Amino acid sequence: MAALKRPGGELASRPLHFFWIVDCSGSMRGEKIGTVNHAIQSTIPEMVAAAENNPNAQLMIRTLKFSTGASWVTSNPVNVEDFAWDDLEADGVTDLGKAFELLAAQLTIPPMSDRALPPVLVLLSDGQPTDDYRKPLAELKKLPWGKKAVKIAISIGQDADDAVLEEFTGNRELVLQANNAAALTRMIKWASTAASLVSAPASIAADEAAEGGANADTPVIVSMGGRLPDQDDIQDGDVW
Repeated sequence: MAALKRPGGELASRPLHFFWIVDCSGSMRGEKIGTVNHAIQSTIPEMVAAAENNPNAQLMIRTLKFSTGASWVTSNPVNVEDFAWDDLEADGVTDLGKAFELLAAQLTIPPMSDRALPPVLVLLSDGQPTDDYRKPLAELKKLPWGKKAVKIAISIGQDADDAVLEEFTGNRELVLQANNAAALTRMIKWASTAASLVSAPASIAADEAAEGGANADTPVIVSMGGRLPDQDDIQDGDVW
């Protein structure tokens, strides 16, 4: 899906980089990491369908995991049609700062294209950083693509540090609470499909929002076709 035919010429698609950033520390062991694996795997067909309905965007996926250190699970961006989820295991501490360092290195030009749509960063975590995350996060947010990125965080369980996640998103509304498996599954599904609906007009909104300050991400989500999920009806049951 390299180009969209139109009278008088072609409209080339623009790359949209989507990053899963997953906490794989020891506290994620068991049901939490199992739910993450199952939910992301099951949402891939919906991301593919959303991308097919958006010929203006070429959706590229990558996965970054962090625990004791951080590393790329997907070493290079992969077209959503070719993306396969590799199940993650949980162990170690929560080196979020290392994850931000690796992410920042990929949000420069190059390897990012100056034609790209604003990237989407989805961070999932259930604990508190065990390394210095503030300096790497500040460096990330200084980058042009770091400023323009749509940032969503999923707070897993009651021990997650929501203040840190809000520092990442810059917007309290984009820190989504998931206190059980049903909630986590729904938040992952929402984050993946809402972000996959980005279109060329949304990129303009993103550019404007990036200049509007820390609270500018919510209009971008709305322009994507997404609606912030109602969390009240999915928090019943077992609580992490």
